[in-house]
Amino acid sequence: MNFELTADQESIRESVAKLCARYDLDYWRKRDSAGGFPDDFVADLASAGWLGIAIPQAYGGAGLGITEAAIMMQAIAESGAAMSGVSAVHINIFGLNPMVVFGNEEQKKRHLPPLIAGKDRACFGVTEPDAGLDTSRIKTRAVYQGGKYRVDGQKIWTTTAQSANKILLLARTTPLEQCKRAFEGISLFYTDFNRRFIEVREIEKMGRKAVDSNQVFFDGLPVPEEDRIGEEGRGFQYLLHGLNPERVLIGAEAVGVGRVALKHARDYAKSRVVFGRPIGQNQSIQHPLAECWMELEAANLMVFKAASLYDRGLPCGLEANAGKYLAAEAAFKTCTQSVMTHGGMGYAKEFHVERFLREVLIARIAPVSPQLILSFIAEKALGLPKSY
Repeated sequence: MNFELTADQESIRESVAKLCARYDLDYWRKRDSAGGFPDDFVADLASAGWLGIAIPQAYGGAGLGITEAAIMMQAIAESGAAMSGVSAVHINIFGLNPMVVFGNEEQKKRHLPPLIAGKDRACFGVTEPDAGLDTSRIKTRAVYQGGKYRVDGQKIWTTTAQSANKILLLARTTPLEQCKRAFEGISLFYTDFNRRFIEVREIEKMGRKAVDSNQVFFDGLPVPEEDRIGEEGRGFQYLLHGLNPERVLIGAEAVGVGRVALKHARDYAKSRVVFGRPIGQNQSIQHPLAECWMELEAANLMVFKAASLYDRGLPCGLEANAGKYLAAEAAFKTCTQSVMTHGGMGYAKEFHVERFLREVLIARIAPVSPQLILSFIAEKALGLPKSY
């Protein structure tokens, strides 16, 4: 049992960190204030080949595992880019996993290379206003007519829809009342984001202004049959295949945000002198930060255990969910403690830690709530009756 990164994995971490160093904290603070997608940052990642880290080599990717992808995303978050940086490239890393696994050769050759090169930008249309975590209740319909589908409905919390030219879209192709099971009759598409048939409304958020979130409305969007991934009606099952990797990545990113917040708290505690001594000499400062370090490192072990299981083709649902939960909670506690360590200056944008606190909330909320993870663990790990 070895908990150390291999030489190649350490090289990934160092190389990504070196690239991210070109984009300092002031860069991300300006993005947080003014908004605007970090095109230059994403272009640098694309030119270095990082956007295809987990996509097979046959389609221009590096063909590495979710472990290496998690190392990469954690390095981005830990650089100070936090959730703004990782959210800018998230769908490239895990979003098209259903196509990699279930798409046909023509689809993979047509869609994966331009995504890796950064020529295509995709968004992810799953969540709906009246169907959040209960995906079986989505109402967006895709009706087959004369060799293509017509899509009508709406999605919410669709990231990067302001600039995307592609969408990974989940829609119901068979009415719920005609299905034997709730998750049947849902299909998955990867198609053009044709704005002639789509309206996008940005959602103003408390953080991560650089990466937009949106409400998206479809009015007769035409989708060619060849843009459907796999069989009609099996889209939800295909989507499930990517849920565990997504939780692993979110967990790794949360640890990264927690670590950079902890570094800032440590440095401030060393330099801030009150009553003739650095505040970091006081146990009331030391002990909470020591707890944060331990909880982040423990969460990180669970996250990478889940990654290792996934890459070896073993069941990892419990570990992926537990890792995401533990990492998000530890990172939130750490970011809060970092602000408190800074005192009043922690509330000032100049010291950056207030942004970390705002952004780390994303890891607690998305893509699944901490309460639902607890219910899942209670059922699957402890054998308690299902509560949802």
